[in-house]
Amino acid sequence: MTKKHSETKNNIRAKRRKRLLRAILGFFKFVLLCAVLCAVSWASWQELLRGAAVYREYRAKYDAYCERREARRVPLDERFESYMNVLVLGVDKGGDFGGGHADTLLLVSLDNATGKVRVISIPRGTVVTTANGTIWERLGEKYSEVGVSGMIDAVRNLLGVSVHHYAVVDTRALGSLIDALGGIDVYVEMRMDYEDPELGLSIHIPQGFQRMTGDVAQKYLRYRSGELGDLGRIQRQHRFVKALYERILNVETLGRLPALMKILQEQVDTSVEVWDSTHLAEVLQGLSKEHPETLMLPGHPYAGDESIWIVDQEQITQKIKALFPRAEKTPAEENT
Repeated sequence: MTKKHSETKNNIRAKRRKRLLRAILGFFKFVLLCAVLCAVSWASWQELLRGAAVYREYRAKYDAYCERREARRVPLDERFESYMNVLVLGVDKGGDFGGGHADTLLLVSLDNATGKVRVISIPRGTVVTTANGTIWERLGEKYSEVGVSGMIDAVRNLLGVSVHHYAVVDTRALGSLIDALGGIDVYVEMRMDYEDPELGLSIHIPQGFQRMTGDVAQKYLRYRSGELGDLGRIQRQHRFVKALYERILNVETLGRLPALMKILQEQVDTSVEVWDSTHLAEVLQGLSKEHPETLMLPGHPYAGDESIWIVDQEQITQKIKALFPRAEKTPAEENT
């Protein structure tokens, strides 16, 4: 075999090996491509399944929210469509409805057109007549018996206004909300010292301007000593509401909205839910920069027992007309 012939055979073998290597490499590339496509397809299918599961989960939650909203729906007076009225109940522990007594009763009203807020404080000892003619002494003590719906009915009958939403807040939830807001700035008008071992309540707050944490804020509102008793407590509520309002108007509040909504959802019994967060953000942005107008339910203490509040129905009617002027207008007048 000549040298030239031997080189030719070696070249042929080398070319065959190259072709074989290319074929093997091509095969592995093909297998790798198929594996990648299968992995991508499988991952996409799993994501689709997860997406469908998430959709079903959130759809079920939203449907449940709609059912709760429908169940909470109460009779509304179309005259008050220009306002959003929220009944806020500050409760203590115990009782069939998660709180023994409603120590704080506030009707917070937002004028949708102007963004102005009005707050009506209802003394917990208020005597009311229900729609069926039953007389209740000390309205706040009825919460454990009648729950939120009963309190809404009583307030609606007392004031003659629609109640669109409610919030039942205990001391723990109040503290969490204040902390989520980053604290609140309040001037304490006098030194507050009070001990109640049975309730586990220890209040020691110095006089003066201070940034209150959630724990200090709830103690400030619960403090009842002093010459004015419950009336002094309502005055502190009004100061607190105005300080809280200033904090809510702070530009940082919108960024804290998710945390606030989480607390509302987990710690507060309220008709406002996470699904309402977009609407709530719009409400916050539309609030007036003016301080809320605060007033106490017209009336006077009962002779011989200052814990009972006797209402002045004629003055209440006049105040409601002044606070809700558009509710007194006819549709034709409203459009002019």
